Amino acid sequence: MTGTPSRSTDSANGPAARRSDASRSAILAAARERFAADGYERATIRAIAKDARIDPSMVMRYFGSKDGLFAAAVTLDLRMTDVSQVPPTEVGRALVGHFLDIWEANEELTAVLRVAVTNKAGAERLQGIFRDQVVPVAQRVCPDPEQVATRAGLCAAQLMGLALTRYVVRLPPVVALAREEIEAWLGPTVQRYLTAPSP
Repeated sequence: MTGTPSRSTDSANGPAARRSDASRSAILAAARERFAADGYERATIRAIAKDARIDPSMVMRYFGSKDGLFAAAVTLDLRMTDVSQVPPTEVGRALVGHFLDIWEANEELTAVLRVAVTNKAGAERLQGIFRDQVVPVAQRVCPDPEQVATRAGLCAAQLMGLALTRYVVRLPPVVALAREEIEAWLGPTVQRYLTAPSP
């Protein structure tokens, strides 16, 4: 008969599927908060499940392991600046400003940085984020295609160093810097990494 939903359509869109989606969303939200608060090592599946009001076995069913959960929880889009719209001499400052926006608005990125310092899974996730989203920016402005990875890595070192000291360690002199001061100090350095002649 026409117009009658199939069993597979029912199962894909019905109450069970909606509960599954809601459960996954609750687990991911709880995981992000727990990883940010406790770091990777101290955060436990049991605590995350409790925060999500779900049985721990369901966490394992959906994500397989704590590493799997972490990887799923910290999938991030840095919403990189379109440098084609930025004057070539201002790309460094634009990137610093963009990253300040991201770090101050996105606790997940801070959580990734905390975990990356002590955990291989966290380090690999952060490497992937910068490889996939920062390297393409360097490719657009770097004068030597063979140096793109090196220059992007130097930019990442500068930006992650800022994030570590300002948002994780909270080093008082760095925390005290106004946004304009950070852009003025770091912008030219990042610009040099991107476009200056090779030393």
